[in-house]
Amino acid sequence: MKKPQTRLPAGRQVHFIGICGVGTGALAVAFKKAGWHVTGSDKGFYPPVSTALTEAGVEYYPGWHPENIGTPEIAVAGGIGTSPNNPEIMYVKEKNIPLLSFAEAIGQYLVKKHSIVCVGTWGKTTTSALLSFIFERADMNPSYFSGGVSIGRDAGLITESDWSIVEGDEYKTAIWDNRAKFFYYKPTDLLMTALSWDHADLYPTEVEYVSAFRKLIDGMPDGGKMVFCIDNTPLSNLVRESNRTAVSYGKNESADYRYKNISHTKSGLAFDITYHGKTYHIKSPMLGTYNAENIAGCFAMAREQGIAPAVITDAIAEFAGLKRRLEKRYESTDGHITVIDAHAPTPEKARNGLESLREVYKGKIVAIFEPNIGGLQRASVAMYDGAFAGADTVFIPRLTKQKIDENAVEQPLSGTELAEAIQKTQANVQYIEDDTLLVDSAIRYAKDVDNDNVIVFLGSHGFRGMIEETVKKLTQK
Repeated sequence: MKKPQTRLPAGRQVHFIGICGVGTGALAVAFKKAGWHVTGSDKGFYPPVSTALTEAGVEYYPGWHPENIGTPEIAVAGGIGTSPNNPEIMYVKEKNIPLLSFAEAIGQYLVKKHSIVCVGTWGKTTTSALLSFIFERADMNPSYFSGGVSIGRDAGLITESDWSIVEGDEYKTAIWDNRAKFFYYKPTDLLMTALSWDHADLYPTEVEYVSAFRKLIDGMPDGGKMVFCIDNTPLSNLVRESNRTAVSYGKNESADYRYKNISHTKSGLAFDITYHGKTYHIKSPMLGTYNAENIAGCFAMAREQGIAPAVITDAIAEFAGLKRRLEKRYESTDGHITVIDAHAPTPEKARNGLESLREVYKGKIVAIFEPNIGGLQRASVAMYDGAFAGADTVFIPRLTKQKIDENAVEQPLSGTELAEAIQKTQANVQYIEDDTLLVDSAIRYAKDVDNDNVIVFLGSHGFRGMIEETVKKLTQK
């Protein structure tokens, strides 16, 4: 039987400043279900995070209002809430209330003695969510955190067991702390998915980006398990240089856990994993051939921790996936149009998502793309070459306002400049500032042909309700 989740003494309060971020929202729900009184604030609230907060009974309000905070035991800041000029941040400091970044809060309140951390340029959200689900089904009752909202499951939980499984993000912890978040999670074991230079605003060179991961590996205790994707050359090189014992997974014939024979349909994935002469058949409802790689990594780590293969394969078949990871938000009864929500805020992630959709959808693919701040750096322009070959047309919306250094030598790309960068290798690109006009244009384009068409939203922001508006208009018509 599973142990009950941790119940902390009544009356403990935590206040989240910037609660509607994917990470802070997940942690807020975890604190709530661990018995804390949780309150929070943010500039705006959008699904799926706002939905998860409401369903968990978390109290939150729009804007920054210090008078609403009270005297919490701790305050946690994330996203836009980390600005030192935020009135609530100023209030918390004035009242000497301990202020933590959300990474520090995870490190102090969720991470356990056996700390498995999933890291990499991509795949860390899916692997951390799936791996924690496998551990739950194995009755190991882990505390866990994933920077995405799982379908039918919380993204974070605090329990009494000695195990934790956490997504380790390499981006900076807060405006006041440039350290990568994953350093706060003190991994005893690492699942490493991929290395590809990202976040150019924080890591100006590839060398600096890779060095953060090298430092993380160097800080692991002796005897810690290290599982990595052998198909990723930069990652393989890093592991080899570390001189640590590691277990590999991938398509490569030399992988310890090798996956092959992939079948990809609108119903999901089916493939085989071979290990020590044995073959295990895998079925998953998740879309995207790249998820075969993520699943193989989770299979490998779970087996290395002693979980039986049958338990692992059953859990994989049951795991429904994550919201915003090629999530179907709408599918017409006649199969004419499907709306997909995909977390793909970089050129490489957009490319992978589009390639996967192209494998199973034969009609037009209409992409709406908004990158993260790293994808707007001018050093990232070359990465857009060919990234949108899988789309028939691309729309760039009005970009979400982000904190930028106004004194920097180079400013981020504007929406128009981003469209021009993509247009070098994809002729059908438009920048549309008006959200309503963009939604109408995407629907009109997708309805121009017979069937099996896709409107896919690629990014990390909430698209200001455009996904919901697209679904609403398609439902009405």
